[in-house]
Amino acid sequence: MTSSQQSQRTFGNEEHLPRVPVPTLVDSCERFLDWCAPLLTEEQLARTEAAVAAFLAPDSPAHELQAALEEYDSRPDVASWLEEFWAYRYLGRRDRIALNANFFFLFHGSGEDQVERAAGLVAGAVDYKLRLDDESVPPVVQRGRPLSMAQQRFLFATTRIPGATQDSVRAPFTAEHPGPSTARHIVVFFRGTPFRLDVLDSDGRPHGRDDLAAALRALLKGDTRRGEPGTEVGHLTTMARAEWAAARTELLAADAGNAAALDELESALFCLCLEETVPADATQAADQLLHGDSGNRWFDKSFSLVVFGDGTAGINVEHCGLDGTTVLSFVDTLLGDRPAARATAAGVPEAVPVRFALDEGLRERVRAAAASFAGFAAATATSTLSFDFGSDRAKRLGMSPDAFVQMAYQLAHRRAKGITGATYESIATRQYRHGRTEAMRVVTPEVLHFVSIMDDPAADRVARRAAFEAAAAKHVARAKECQAGAAPEQHLWELLLIAGRRGVTEPLDLYTSPGWLVMRDDYLSTSSAPSENIQYFGFGSTSPQCIGIAYVLLPDRLNIYLSTRADVAEQMHRFARELAAALEELAGLLASE
Repeated sequence: MTSSQQSQRTFGNEEHLPRVPVPTLVDSCERFLDWCAPLLTEEQLARTEAAVAAFLAPDSPAHELQAALEEYDSRPDVASWLEEFWAYRYLGRRDRIALNANFFFLFHGSGEDQVERAAGLVAGAVDYKLRLDDESVPPVVQRGRPLSMAQQRFLFATTRIPGATQDSVRAPFTAEHPGPSTARHIVVFFRGTPFRLDVLDSDGRPHGRDDLAAALRALLKGDTRRGEPGTEVGHLTTMARAEWAAARTELLAADAGNAAALDELESALFCLCLEETVPADATQAADQLLHGDSGNRWFDKSFSLVVFGDGTAGINVEHCGLDGTTVLSFVDTLLGDRPAARATAAGVPEAVPVRFALDEGLRERVRAAAASFAGFAAATATSTLSFDFGSDRAKRLGMSPDAFVQMAYQLAHRRAKGITGATYESIATRQYRHGRTEAMRVVTPEVLHFVSIMDDPAADRVARRAAFEAAAAKHVARAKECQAGAAPEQHLWELLLIAGRRGVTEPLDLYTSPGWLVMRDDYLSTSSAPSENIQYFGFGSTSPQCIGIAYVLLPDRLNIYLSTRADVAEQMHRFARELAAALEELAGLLASE
């Protein structure tokens, strides 16, 4: 699609984007063996190779599963063969999403007080919603190619609904709620109490920033008191999903008014969480954005703007329909553009409490959820790092900035723990129709050689530099494969899910092989969010030994949020110390003598 053919309407290019290609069985199996081999012993690799051979055998059910996937992809009502995969990957998880799945961005300070900051963010978000409705938000273009904007449809009035076996989503642009949302309100949380606040009038005109500020000031000056323990329903959204689904059913049965109260929350455009606390530093602000006061949150909401007592602000995002790049586009507009000039609603809207009626059984559920999540958050260790190293410096040294920092992570991890473990990196694929991300596995034979030779006393500078450059080049090549949709993990995973849906009972040894299990058992889980508008980006770690690495790589700076289990926190801190040394050591290795 040439630039002259590209539509300037928000969703105008979606139907013209290329489809994510369906990989072949042979290609995915070959790549799978290539990707897992560096992590395996000879015996483990031999067992994995035998499992792959059986998977590809002429009588294997894998061929039937592949045919079913290709048939699904050919349907006119299907935009991507990954659509059912994404639904299962996010909505099928049964653990808690708070801290485990939701992610956050910490904004830069604005110098405004809490009310002014909150009013400005709400006004900007509502303006973005109205621009989406009339498709005047320009499509994101990368290297001359338009990217999928499909996820923007799920920014507003979208809520994840807990289910006993799989969650669902209440969202606009669906059969149940066609077209843009007609909701006119947001939900403001303060001291654990949700309030309905209209941000649009009955004619769809937005309330201006000054009127929103007046409404929020009135709310803060009201007689809202912290509820008694067991009354703050937001805690329920921290529960494991099946438990929350059962509690939600009880909530609906307990009182006829609870259905209307839930509807206010689930239909709201988004949430605004006003906090009385003032974070001591960026780490504390980031932690509060990740988990915070769970009685003052609704983690199922697509996004919640969080504003602290001193005006520090950020966003918490529910991941099922939104990836980091989509939210970054929204945040960059929210923090960088002035709202469009348009007619505004008259008068100051009133914040009206949303009331739930809880019996003692529900109160006990709320208390238990609050205590459990507080313990879970306390068992998580985090840290923020900021380095005087950015993408410009990496480019001057002749290397891909992402490859540079990823190799630094590998070297630091080897030195901190003495091992090289499975490493995940998220690769955006929004150049495809309904594109989201691809799963990249970072460890290659070149990485193993690189981290080994860097601490080999017999290796000279020339050999170390050559190994570094080779590992980085391999990283760039693999990232390009992932961007092209040529990666094995999600394809093979979806075939397994199809087998489950079709009732295939024949064992598929590939999925119990050492390669499949070891390759997916993360030691490092990494994702980047490059934006001048945010200080830190973060998420929780994904396994007991995992360090989550959320990084903001800017032209002159590298900001990182680390997370891991508290009982292995010292390993994370040791990794941080080694990373600081590795960045400078590697930069020196590439510098001209």
